[in-house]
Amino acid sequence: MTDIIRPSKKQQKLLTFIQQFIGEHGYSPSYREIMAGCDYTSVATVALHVNNLIKRGHLRKREHNARSLEVVNGQTSKLPLSTNQIKPSEEKWLVEKVDHFFHEAEQSGQNDPTILNNLQTLLNALKVLGLEGAAQSYTERLKQLRANTGTLPEE
Repeated sequence: MTDIIRPSKKQQKLLTFIQQFIGEHGYSPSYREIMAGCDYTSVATVALHVNNLIKRGHLRKREHNARSLEVVNGQTSKLPLSTNQIKPSEEKWLVEKVDHFFHEAEQSGQNDPTILNNLQTLLNALKVLGLEGAAQSYTERLKQLRANTGTLPEE
């Protein structure tokens, strides 16, 4: 494919929706989410448009994989390349998830080394994502869990 046909306005709207969805969620939308987001009336219509965009070289899809749409052909240049930045809503969800894992570990009373190592990995992930404050707030809880099981703290 040397000559790529430019997308129509409707196709560009669909590409933009997919690109923004991936940017916000980190994975591609389902056909039903595309249907709702682009005001289509059926999933079959979405499939038709997606297949046309794949044929034209604007989308790529891994066969037999759900949520595998990728915008190609320079369309992705609008997205940040590889960042560790997350949105406030994602930060809130992530911190709530980490808190849930800590709460479960504290309530179970069976803090085996695997659980403690998993919690340490979560704290390290928070640091990588730039959420050092959140990671720091859980450090003392992890130390307490390690003290309760006689496990040495990891740094």
